[in-house]
This record gives sequence, C-alpha cells and structure tokens, in this order.
Amino acid sequence: MQGQQGQGQMQQGQGQQGMGQQGMGQQGMGGMQGQQGQGQMQGFQIPPMQSQASPSQSIPGMLPLEESYIENILRLNRGKTATVYMTFENNKEWNAMIFKGTIEAAGRDHIILSDSQTGRRYLLLMVYLDYITFDEEINYEYPFAMATYSPR
Repeated sequence: MQGQQGQGQMQQGQGQQGMGQQGMGQQGMGGMQGQQGQGQMQGFQIPPMQSQASPSQSIPGMLPLEESYIENILRLNRGKTATVYMTFENNKEWNAMIFKGTIEAAGRDHIILSDSQTGRRYLLLMVYLDYITFDEEINYEYPFAMATYSPR
C-alpha cells in the first residue's frame, strides 16, 4: 500500500513538470517506481531533467556546439578554399568530379563554391558529396564541450 502511494506522488509530481517528463517517467523508470516511492517523503518532487541541447545564448556567427554537421563545419570555414570530391552514380560522362573554390555558403543539402579564376559559382548537392579537403587548418570545435583534448 505504501508503495502505491509513493507511485501516485511520483506520477503527480512529474505531471506538474510537463508532458515530456511524464512520458519519460512512466517508460524510462519501468519497475523502479515502486522502490523509489516507498522511501519517498511527503511533498518530495523530482527536479525537471536538464536538456543537453540548451545553449540558447546565440552569439552571431557561432554555431551551437552540439551540431557537428558537415554544413555547420563548412559555415565555420566560410571564405576558405576547399576541394570538394563528388560522385555522380549512373552517369557515364561525369561519374566523379572535383570542384575547387572558396566556400561561400552551406545549407543542409547544398554547398556554394566560387572559383575566383573562372568567376564561376557552383551549387553542389550534398547527396553527391564524397569528401572535402582544405589546404589550410580548418575551424572546428568538437561538440559537447569535449574540445579539451589536445589535437593530434
């Protein structure tokens, strides 16, 4: 009986914290609810879980650290010269191509390069991307504040 009271208090406390926490408590805690509820004091409430993805302090030009996607790495290196290697499957004329130019922009599905020698701009789709090389050091910070390791 005491375990059931504890469960009721725990679920009630979680319900006050928001829908996401209530679902997590019922599924993620599983069989541990009865055990935790037994030793629980009246009025005790579990604090809300802190979200890992909450760097809401946005500094212009800086990206959230947890988003280490190719597009974000390219944005951090805007203005640098890059060599982009792409493969176009089932294309007999241009199966593989290499593009060299200055990174102007990058989005979720594309890269924009400009070639200063020809004046040509390339809009390249990420779906064809194999890899990218740089002739200089790139700007990059490893996500989740693990940038404390010395570079190799």
